[in-house]
Amino acid sequence: MNKSELIEHIAKHADISKAAASRALEATVGAVKTTLKKGGTVSLVGFGTFAVTKRAARTGRNPRTGAAIKIKSAKVPKFRPGKALKEALN
Repeated sequence: MNKSELIEHIAKHADISKAAASRALEATVGAVKTTLKKGGTVSLVGFGTFAVTKRAARTGRNPRTGAAIKIKSAKVPKFRPGKALKEALN
């Protein structure tokens, strides 16, 4: 499912226009981004938790030349699914 399909699904099931569904989705994604940028977490009970973790600096290899390269440390988003989501899939 891509973004436009998700907007269609939200509009249909929430009985709202596609424009309103698009604004709602953008607001939700924006809120998650803002919270993660501040180092917080977003928990949606039954769905899962979005959080930020730190990935340490490491040494990698250039696949073309085989030369060793340094990869900087980075903050990466993580998603941990909730119990209800896991149960829905099994």
